[in-house]
This record gives sequence, C-alpha cells and structure tokens, in this order.
Amino acid sequence: MANPVVHFEVTGKDGAKLQKFYADAFGWKIDASNPMAYGMVDNQGEGIGGGISGGDAPAVTFYIQVDDPAAYLKKVTALGGKVIQDVTVIPDMVTMAHFADPEGNVVGIIKAE
Repeated sequence: MANPVVHFEVTGKDGAKLQKFYADAFGWKIDASNPMAYGMVDNQGEGIGGGISGGDAPAVTFYIQVDDPAAYLKKVTALGGKVIQDVTVIPDMVTMAHFADPEGNVVGIIKAE
C-alpha cells in the first residue's frame, strides 16, 4: 500500500485518565515515561501503534506515512483540503503535519524515516 496508515492518536483534556481507560479496557501497554507524558501504545507487533495524550479538545486522528510532508500538504490543499498544522519537527521523534480533508476531518501525515 502506498502511504500506509502508521499511527493513531487519541487526545483529550486528561491524557493520564485516557491512558488508564484504554489500558484497563483493552489491556494495552502504554508508556508515558517521557517529558511530554505522551502515552505510546505498544502494539506488540499487531495492528498499528499509537499514542494517547492530553490536549485542548477530544480527538481521534490517524497518521499517513509519506516521503515529503510539505509536498503532500500542497497536494491536499490543491484537492480542497486545508493545512491545520504546517510541517513540524520534534527532534529525535518525528516530522509531522496535520490537514483537514474537504469535510473537515483532521488527518496527520508523518515523514517516513
């Protein structure tokens, strides 16, 4: 599959509470021992990995892997999408961006490493 979905993210006002909810409900192993308290979900080699964290508002987002996030932002805007977050680099972690599709669904893109 070209440009596969490689990550999901669940956010809400209380990230720790969400992490506990998903861990208890589904037996997920979630590691939030990092400076951002971003709960990395260990998929144990099945399905796709993801993260659970705090944020401004509840949201569920999936991330598509691409080779050039800036080029894909140009492509999605040409097709009627809107840039929500321009290309952002989090050192030693990820290069990512967010866009809204023509219906307003927010989707993330992650640079293939």
